[in-house]
Amino acid sequence: MDLEGIINFGYIASGLLVGILVGLTGVGGGSLMTPLLVFLFNFAPKTAIGTDLLFAALTKTGGVLVHHSKHRSVEWKIMGWLALGSLPSACVVIYALSHWVSKSEEVTKLMTTTLGITLILTSISLLFRNKLSKRPSEVALQRKTHHERFGRWQNLLTVLTGIFLGILVTLTSVGAGALGTVVLLFLYPRLATVRIVGTDLAHAIPLTALAGGGHWLMGNVDFTLLGSLLIGSLPGIYVGSYFSAKIPEKYLRPLLAVILLIVGSKFIA
Repeated sequence: MDLEGIINFGYIASGLLVGILVGLTGVGGGSLMTPLLVFLFNFAPKTAIGTDLLFAALTKTGGVLVHHSKHRSVEWKIMGWLALGSLPSACVVIYALSHWVSKSEEVTKLMTTTLGITLILTSISLLFRNKLSKRPSEVALQRKTHHERFGRWQNLLTVLTGIFLGILVTLTSVGAGALGTVVLLFLYPRLATVRIVGTDLAHAIPLTALAGGGHWLMGNVDFTLLGSLLIGSLPGIYVGSYFSAKIPEKYLRPLLAVILLIVGSKFIA
């Protein structure tokens, strides 16, 4: 059997590059991977998005295992409120794409426009994330309850956040990482950052798996591409994480924000 028919070394290299950038910056792979697949390899946006969703579900699982087993940093109650909004909204979007939006041109236009807007929002969130993260010490944060900003509206706003993320992630494969973390930082300012990250990762797994499964049923997943990306990205994330302390984040994040802003504008244009 032809090895090129099973794996593609160009895709592996792309997975390696994105994995390194994710390890260096913590930015979600979807905001980097999907534009790369569309512009560099000329994949249809729906195929890039569908494949990237399953890719995200698999790669984020390892991160959650670390956060839960070593740090005990997943707030399962918050994750549950998010999922209560995101999973049903993801199902609605998948149903709409497969039944109500009948023409492939309409699907492509909807996905590319939403993807462009989401990338721009992600770019903006990268610029303000550090300001939101400048809060009291981690030890002090862990002693305080996370239900203190909006009182009795807290759970409802968390569900609404889940709905927002479910729609964006299913349409674009972007938003579960950077945008999800920023919104949680705003909703739960007294929750330790490590718990914000762990909870966001835990919520992303069922959301991306469900959305990716829906795209798979619609024929939007390329499994040769998926396998090649996984081969490259897993060592890439390790390498990026290793060097993340050696390269100043204050230079990387603004650069990535500018790149995402330009790419998002191209999708909208």
